[in-house]
Amino acid sequence: MTDFISDDLVGQRTRRIQKLEDLKALGINPYPSESKKSCTNKEILDEFSAYDKKSVTVAGRIMTWREHGVLVFSDIRDMSGDLQLWITKDTLVKDLGNGYLGWDELKLLDTGDFVQAEGIVTKTARGAISVAVKNLKLLSKSIRPIPQRLADQEELLRRRYLDLLLHSEKKELFLRKERFFEANREFLKKNGFVEVTTPVLEHVTGGADARPFATHHNDLHEDFYLRISTELYQKRLIGAGFEKIFTIGPNFRNEGISDEHLQEYSQIEWYWAYANYRDNMLLVRDCIRHVAQSVYGKTVFSTRGLTFDLAHEWKELDYKTVIQERLGIDIFADSDEKIQKAIIENGVHLKGIINRSRLIDNAWKIVRKTMSGPAFLVNEPASMSPLAKARTDDPTLTERFHVILAGSELGNGYSEVNDPQYQLEQFLGQQKLRDAGDDEAQMLDIDYVEMLEYGMPPVSGYGQSERVFWFLEDITAREGTLFPQLSFALDETTKKIYGEKVIQHTKHGRDNT
Repeated sequence: MTDFISDDLVGQRTRRIQKLEDLKALGINPYPSESKKSCTNKEILDEFSAYDKKSVTVAGRIMTWREHGVLVFSDIRDMSGDLQLWITKDTLVKDLGNGYLGWDELKLLDTGDFVQAEGIVTKTARGAISVAVKNLKLLSKSIRPIPQRLADQEELLRRRYLDLLLHSEKKELFLRKERFFEANREFLKKNGFVEVTTPVLEHVTGGADARPFATHHNDLHEDFYLRISTELYQKRLIGAGFEKIFTIGPNFRNEGISDEHLQEYSQIEWYWAYANYRDNMLLVRDCIRHVAQSVYGKTVFSTRGLTFDLAHEWKELDYKTVIQERLGIDIFADSDEKIQKAIIENGVHLKGIINRSRLIDNAWKIVRKTMSGPAFLVNEPASMSPLAKARTDDPTLTERFHVILAGSELGNGYSEVNDPQYQLEQFLGQQKLRDAGDDEAQMLDIDYVEMLEYGMPPVSGYGQSERVFWFLEDITAREGTLFPQLSFALDETTKKIYGEKVIQHTKHGRDNT
């Protein structure tokens, strides 16, 4: 009597495992280390005349399998696209000793398997470009069926490998993302900048207002922070004699998840000696225009319900003026109570520590939502910019700018403080905020102050994250990240398949079984 096998995922997996054992019994290694591939699928499709009647070796994942008596048509997928295999009983050569399957062994294959096919490039009677297969070799047995669709967005993100397999157009999205970073790199190198690396683990983290992640270094017996910015180490390099430098790499900020924020993201940040924020504003504008043209071939974009043209004039917005015009408050003269009242009236209720800087920042965030840009926000209060130089004509304001596109800040730059005594005063002011409970205020980095005492030339810095890419694509942060952070979870099918012995040893498994 044959045991009943269900048709659900568990049952299909059981059948595939049986096929796996049947292959092994025939002496076939279902997971060989050796494989060959002479060309991509797309090369054959795009250059058919060059490959017609030529012998090729292709490889990829079986996506479809259609049997017609003594004929089988199968589409295999590699990174470049899909290509049809044309398999006939009379021409398929069986050689199990070398791993080549015969006609009878085809029943042991499934969609999802990776195969290598050697044969002649041709066209079917219907004109479909194909490879007429002579030798077929299994490269990797798939023991789980590929779902036809995943409707749940959380599931798509959790199993991104299936998302990309089912929605191959998303691969193009991430290829554009790679091109986005490369276009930034090209622009900076063309303008004389040198790429450098800076630590991810820091004793003192700084360069932004953000809550850091903490970790522990076992050999040094000390706690470290994951960097929230590359700023302070890059400026150390400026003090060491570098003049034009940049980094591209991950930053980590332990703050809220939203359509515009993730805790881990990639950032482009550069520092330019003997330049100020005005010089940098022009460089930033030209860089973003270059990236848009290089990646998309255009300068007009619509995102978050707003449209902007990067080729247009980039207006300057005065920090105090735009808030006063929109909310009717003076961020310098009005009381905290009046500013907070205006914020609440616009639907924002602040949590945690509430101080003057947080109130002003949230007032600005309300105002910016309707601004399409492109624009630069200038004249930010010195009290909110501990690393930026104060304006010589008005020390209450700073030489700082933000890039404004589609209702959001997409970049931040300024003339850097190189007065060690002023910098120490700013750090001490931030430390008071931390002592009062504001864990996003900046830390006192005395080693950095010490570097400034040796001297650092005038310098302007700028940073923008991959949020610029998300906005150009009009997608959310999670959609634009290959593997965004998600809470740990095990579904019931996983528990059923692997059982308690495995689950209880899985990371966090005891809390999720």
